[in-house]
Amino acid sequence: MKPSTLKQILLLTDGCSNRGEDPSAVAALAYAQHITVNVIGILEEGQTEQSLSLAEVENIARAGGGVSQLIYKQALTETVQMVTKQAMTQTIEGVVNQELKQILGKGNTLDDLPPEKRGDVLEVVEEISETANLEVLILVDTSASMHHKLPVVKEALIDLSISMNARQGQNKFAIFGFPGKREAAVKIMDWTERLENVSSVFPKLATGGVTPTGPALREALHEFSRQSLQRSTANDRISEYEEFGN
Repeated sequence: MKPSTLKQILLLTDGCSNRGEDPSAVAALAYAQHITVNVIGILEEGQTEQSLSLAEVENIARAGGGVSQLIYKQALTETVQMVTKQAMTQTIEGVVNQELKQILGKGNTLDDLPPEKRGDVLEVVEEISETANLEVLILVDTSASMHHKLPVVKEALIDLSISMNARQGQNKFAIFGFPGKREAAVKIMDWTERLENVSSVFPKLATGGVTPTGPALREALHEFSRQSLQRSTANDRISEYEEFGN
């Protein structure tokens, strides 16, 4: 029942997509590949939710099976942690519900269990949340309007790393920014267990350009595919080495 690795894309943006394919369609594709897409929309003081388009933020997360939140930048640190953890729990509950359907029959979910049994299952969900491996690809909007928000994003990601490293499961993070100079998105930081080094990377980021959210999400999908291929190749080499050694 335990998922081997929980995979998430965490999209941080302060604007609507204005170039390329529909981001909700790409998010749905990610979810079909067992990658959850979460979206945090960052508001300026005085902005209303409608000015960032609440609908797009919600639609991307809904299509990606994830969590969405619109917040002011002062609350970003707490929100990044909350969304990441909430999405983990939501994903695991989905896996549990699939198992329950097989055990209890079609149409039965966690909510259909008696209270005492439901409590037992929720304890299992909490335990898996603590012990499952986690991969989070953080997709940061670096369009011109995000320039003065990036220091807050940096601090939020460092705090996320510290918070998540208190878990028993292994964490891996990567950071992509969009748009790139020639690509829809560019890798800012390769996969790592800790994000402390982001302090040295963010000051070098160039901001500007359009907001190609859909193509950037697709690049995030490609990165997960590359990760899976690298893991598969590494496992094959280990197997060959062990077989040769025997």
